[in-house]
Amino acid sequence: MTIPRAIRPLKHSGALRSARSAFSTTSTARTTSVTLKALGLDSYNLGVYNGEWSGNGDVVETVNPATGEVLGAVQQASGKDLDHTLQCATKAAKMWREVPAPKRGEIVRQMRNALSDKIEPLGRLVALEMGKILPEGIGEVQEYVDIADYAVGLSRMLNGKVIPSERPGHMMMEMWNPLGVVGVISAFNFPVAVYGWNSALSLVCGNAVVWKGAPTTGLTSVAVTKILAEVLEKNGLPGALCSLASGGADIGNMMAKDKRVNLVSFTGSTNVGRKVALTVQERFGKSLLELGGNNAIIVHNDADIDLAVRSILFAAVGTAGQRCTTTRRLFLHEDIHDTFIERLIKAYGQIRVGNPLEAGILCGPLHTKAAVAAFQEGIADVKAQGGTIVHGGNVLSHMAGNFVEPTITSISHDAPVVHREIFAPILHTIKFSNIDEAIEWNNEVGQGLSSSLFTTSPERIFNWIGPSGSDCGIVNVNIPTNGAEIGGAFGGEKETGGGRESGSTAWQQYMRRQTCTVNYSGMLPLAQGIKFE
Repeated sequence: MTIPRAIRPLKHSGALRSARSAFSTTSTARTTSVTLKALGLDSYNLGVYNGEWSGNGDVVETVNPATGEVLGAVQQASGKDLDHTLQCATKAAKMWREVPAPKRGEIVRQMRNALSDKIEPLGRLVALEMGKILPEGIGEVQEYVDIADYAVGLSRMLNGKVIPSERPGHMMMEMWNPLGVVGVISAFNFPVAVYGWNSALSLVCGNAVVWKGAPTTGLTSVAVTKILAEVLEKNGLPGALCSLASGGADIGNMMAKDKRVNLVSFTGSTNVGRKVALTVQERFGKSLLELGGNNAIIVHNDADIDLAVRSILFAAVGTAGQRCTTTRRLFLHEDIHDTFIERLIKAYGQIRVGNPLEAGILCGPLHTKAAVAAFQEGIADVKAQGGTIVHGGNVLSHMAGNFVEPTITSISHDAPVVHREIFAPILHTIKFSNIDEAIEWNNEVGQGLSSSLFTTSPERIFNWIGPSGSDCGIVNVNIPTNGAEIGGAFGGEKETGGGRESGSTAWQQYMRRQTCTVNYSGMLPLAQGIKFE
């Protein structure tokens, strides 16, 4: 099997030379050099942290998907590195759980400020390494800052319940206590925010965190960990509270199998997520799954067309179609279908594709060459399954990076390609005649992450968000499927995995619930009136 360059293991010295030689080739290289320096990174970086930096696994170089240039290299964790890191994290968790929750919140507040201080270079590194446009890269770091704000407030509100007891002289209550060690396995498309959701909540809930980021965004993982580690060190706390074990599927599999990891939070594909869930369940561990999305927008004939077009443009093209909440299916009422398609094609024609660091660019590259191949396969399947390409459909091979045209298709709702999540900017458009039909088609795919309806009808709105409406975890009205706020629980149903992160009661997944009954009566009345004398 040929190993993609973005995750190709290298000899230690070779990685150092190749990374440094790439830095001198273009103007982008100067930006890269300045960015890495601002974040305390070099062309070669250790990728294991547990209070000390180390690494004994393969050296992996990461590549700028917009240029194909090497950005730097990260030395991955070996199995022994992970074992030692889990030992350190387990020890740190025992100390951390005894720290009062508001005091834990104070540490997260300091982390929030440290991240905010580095928001520009860290956002720029996300753009360089992942490929999303700079405003989205900075916005992703801001999302971590926001969830840290949320977690600080939450640290004073980790409330249980007082439950009325049927027995006199008894007090019954619900207690929430830390789990221990939370393992976070995150994906390339949000190399900062997804870890932030998990880490900020885990820490205020009293857990230590061990993170395995995507190998293709390894520099970002190291940069974030360095920021957090500095805060911990300044406060005399063990660095293992925010441990890092860079690596590939082998490290992720070991984390899933290890009983010391009390909760495994996995973000990635449905196929891999299913394997993670089964592995964790075999040892009766806990898992939190954020998997695939095949999200739809329904535009009814009474919708605000301008609002819908602008929303769909961001939802389908933002991050080059590489969000789990990207809109991939668009259901248009037959009364407005033709007019809407004309408007949408015109809007697509104004999208600038190119260097994600350049002002005015709305669509950057796909993350890897494999993603480009998946895009091409998807276009071929559309044509083979009776669909047509309405706009786009081409790889921009004249450009150095992994660039493709944002694409609109016209195809049947039940074509197999429509039911497959393709991580690329391909939008399938489908005509419908009534709202019940559109809701049924929205719900017929295996995934159940995000959905949105554009209408001005209260009747349709409340039907859409009710028991007979969308079966997704995120159900919107008159806004895109993506761009979720941190205050609500984020996640989906069915093959999306059922996990919830970020706001609402998502914090409860990082703690263990205990029902406690205290007898202060001196008597022994039994529940249900049982007599045992």
